[in-house]
Amino acid sequence: DVWKGVLHHVTGEHEWGFGRCFHAPLAENPDKELIPHGSAAHVALSRIVLNQRWLKDIEKLLTFRTTAELESFQNHILMYAGKRFAFSFGVYEARTLLAALDYNHHNHRPVHVNIKGQVSHKRVYNKKSQRYSVHTVKETKDYGYIPELQTRILEKRLSSAGGLPKRRSIQADDPRALGPLSGISPPPTAELVQTQQRRGQDLCDT
Repeated sequence: DVWKGVLHHVTGEHEWGFGRCFHAPLAENPDKELIPHGSAAHVALSRIVLNQRWLKDIEKLLTFRTTAELESFQNHILMYAGKRFAFSFGVYEARTLLAALDYNHHNHRPVHVNIKGQVSHKRVYNKKSQRYSVHTVKETKDYGYIPELQTRILEKRLSSAGGLPKRRSIQADDPRALGPLSGISPPPTAELVQTQQRRGQDLCDT
């Protein structure tokens, strides 16, 4: 209904039947040209707005969301916790939190402007597509959250009763507490020992 309201909006009609436009009140502008209702232009627009194929797709387009920012954040995590390295759960959790702090603090930093007052750009060559692309250069990261983070770590250490334990107990949300995720219940250890012993005996007999 909101989409079909375009046909009323372009004619200067912002309330009709059981519907209305959802924009703020518009300033009066006598020089603004409106499309007369029933004119050739209005009929042509109606064919586009009321196209059945388009009406089926518009609902999907209204709820469309891009995953570009999520993919960018996932790539940012790899800077702190690369896939080629193995980390314990606690270390991986800490590195992911550091990646989130870095990403959130620097995500919306301003673009870099050179001495001529122009926005700086940088060209990048893509080996896969074999072509150059250009992107806007942002200001250098300042990592302004690091001093506060260091202060909180020091305060936590000074207020603690003792140092870090030599052995850290596994937390309830630690994946290691789940054990091997084989999908089948493990048999008793004694049963496995007997099975292996029988196999070894069978090999010796042969």
